[in-house]
Amino acid sequence: MISRHRLGLGLSRTAVYAVFTFFAMLAVVPIYLMLINATRSTEAIQQGLSLLPGNQIAHNWKALTNRGFNITRGFFNSAFIALATTAVAVYFSAMTAYGLHVFQFRGKKVLWSVILVVIMVPPQLGLIGFYRMMAQLKLLDSFVPLILPAMASPATVLFIRQYLKSVLSLELVEAARMDGASEFRIFNTIVTPVIAPAMATMAIFSFVGSWNNFITPYILLSDKDKYTLPMLVQLLRTDIYRTEYGGIYLGIAVSIVPILVFYAFMSRHIIAGITIGGVKE
Repeated sequence: MISRHRLGLGLSRTAVYAVFTFFAMLAVVPIYLMLINATRSTEAIQQGLSLLPGNQIAHNWKALTNRGFNITRGFFNSAFIALATTAVAVYFSAMTAYGLHVFQFRGKKVLWSVILVVIMVPPQLGLIGFYRMMAQLKLLDSFVPLILPAMASPATVLFIRQYLKSVLSLELVEAARMDGASEFRIFNTIVTPVIAPAMATMAIFSFVGSWNNFITPYILLSDKDKYTLPMLVQLLRTDIYRTEYGGIYLGIAVSIVPILVFYAFMSRHIIAGITIGGVKE
């Protein structure tokens, strides 16, 4: 009887490992093929898939950089926009979530309903109106409209508010108020460390979304010196004589490096917060 039970546990564990391995392969294989294609020539890529790297990475790098634009400048443009957007989105969304969780005011439920409705509206629907508004404000061809609108991030507000409801004690806030602390000091010194794992999680999503954003910078920016990295990689497809697929794959490979670095840095805060929460009495 015991052996049958152990056999059943072993089979179920094997099935779980098989499913996890399958999903891991789905995530890893496309990245591996992208890195392989970054080392192959355009002709080899057009012939079919290969699991072995090529020797054309130097040629692909020349194709990526010798097209009349500065790929390094585009890299730093993307980094600046992504980091600024992430900081603005996470901090002000956390502040909004704190206000919705702690304060009681008229219209609170209506405001929360509006936030939930906005989450369900595709952002592409407002691109035309957003472009016209930026044109009237004379903010076209600027990084400002790519960064400041991130202050209103309804999905981040939703996530952090739900996290606040599970970890923040209102008695702690009341005690800080009785000690004479201002609301900004309470938020910055007491609440922020408590919700650091949630902020780190949303920082990852915000950074990745901003880094990979193509359509909004494409609509607003016209100066090539202000182009982001995805926009510059896209320019490799506009050559009417030849499309350098090797250079495109190399550009995509270069563009995911900051995402991996940022994720590795922020994931430590997520794991640390989960660990602290797991041993909290």
